[in-house]
Amino acid sequence: MRADGDDGDTTTTAATRRRRGALLFLRDVLVIFVVAVLVSFLIKTFLIRSFFIPSGSMEVTLEVDDRIIVNQLVPEVVPLERGDVVVFRDPGGWLPARVEPEQPPLVAAVDWFLALVGLSAPDSNDHLVKRLIGLPGDHVTCCNALGQMSVNGVPLDEPYVTLPPGEEKVSRDDFDVTVPADRLWMMGDNRYDSQDSRYNGDTPLKGFVPIENVVGRAFVVSWPVSHWAWLGNYPDVFDGVEKGTG
Repeated sequence: MRADGDDGDTTTTAATRRRRGALLFLRDVLVIFVVAVLVSFLIKTFLIRSFFIPSGSMEVTLEVDDRIIVNQLVPEVVPLERGDVVVFRDPGGWLPARVEPEQPPLVAAVDWFLALVGLSAPDSNDHLVKRLIGLPGDHVTCCNALGQMSVNGVPLDEPYVTLPPGEEKVSRDDFDVTVPADRLWMMGDNRYDSQDSRYNGDTPLKGFVPIENVVGRAFVVSWPVSHWAWLGNYPDVFDGVEKGTG
């Protein structure tokens, strides 16, 4: 036979257990969230990160507003190769000065958080995306009688290049350069609409990109889904090109 008040004690105990269970659940969710943010931050900082494409200089390989995923182990761990689609910081003078647009505090906070975990790329406009054509020491020239570019004397058949109708030369303007040590020669796939190494000769580094400015190699188009694609470096194009000695 139960004493008076047992029902109340039982009800109180059950309510306490529910509250404790809810608190434990919230604690676990918070821990999972913090761990997820930390892992995302570490991945974004050391392994991969996302960028969006702000211009048409890489069309049709990359379209305006495409999102790409970049392997940041290049070049510190994985070496650069000719044909890589590379994201790099402005070497100085490639991009026009711009004023950061004002954002409401809440929007700015959300954008900061998304950038922290690698889901947003507010600094994409401070970076460039081009294809790596010349490594240090390479002799890069254009154009031969067939309109081709050559690297170390080997003519290139470049299937990724976009040209205006009726054009056969892979560059509007001829050039003849030797890539200095620790520098790269970068060109857009949309050759007649790309302010790349060819057209930055009046900048402090004469159009060459320091290897230390490389953020990483783009390896996939992640968004929109209709543009999803792996980004290869077309090794067959550069097959037979020996290491530069310039």
